Amino acid sequence: MRDLLPAIHRRDLELDPFNRLVRANLQDQRVASYATRAELEDYCVLSADPVGRIVLRVFGVRDPVAERLSDRVCTALQLIEHCQDVAEDRRNGRVYLPKAGLAAFGATEADLDATTTSRPVRLAVAAQTARALDLLTEGAALLDRLHGWARLAVAGYIAGGLATLDALRRARWDVLARTPRPRKTGVLAHLIALLVRPSAHVRRIREGGRLT
Repeated sequence: MRDLLPAIHRRDLELDPFNRLVRANLQDQRVASYATRAELEDYCVLSADPVGRIVLRVFGVRDPVAERLSDRVCTALQLIEHCQDVAEDRRNGRVYLPKAGLAAFGATEADLDATTTSRPVRLAVAAQTARALDLLTEGAALLDRLHGWARLAVAGYIAGGLATLDALRRARWDVLARTPRPRKTGVLAHLIALLVRPSAHVRRIREGGRLT
């Protein structure tokens, strides 16, 4: 924390994002699963969104609209990571697929102990990735409000998320047999498209169909 202070003072960073990250860490120590999507996304407000706020401030961006769009991107990226790491999280005693989402497709947390993913769990994962895609493509409008290195950095985050969604789709949402990994070429392709024609690329993704 002492090592962070010079950067905090130099960039005039607010303390709230850091405090939220601490609260997320404390929550991790007592909460291992979430009943609903709303509860999970409230957790993302503490564990993911502050990172985007800090990134914006480091680049000197002070724009309430940009902050709201950044929150959507960061929540989406955390949801994507949760889907990608279902097996690892389960081994560590954590479940980040909401219980209500699993139950909606006839699945339970016990189904996550299998070595391959059952159809009900795949449907639950697909629904979660669809939600993440909605948030990520909505948040991609942030790129229109950024310039220079800030735009490149955020485009890279979004491209990584989109490439990971591609990997989950290629795996047909089997997240228990192995961890779906994005292809570097996929990240690069999304990055170039986002930098050249962000609105057109996002529109193509939306029109290209749901991930289910």
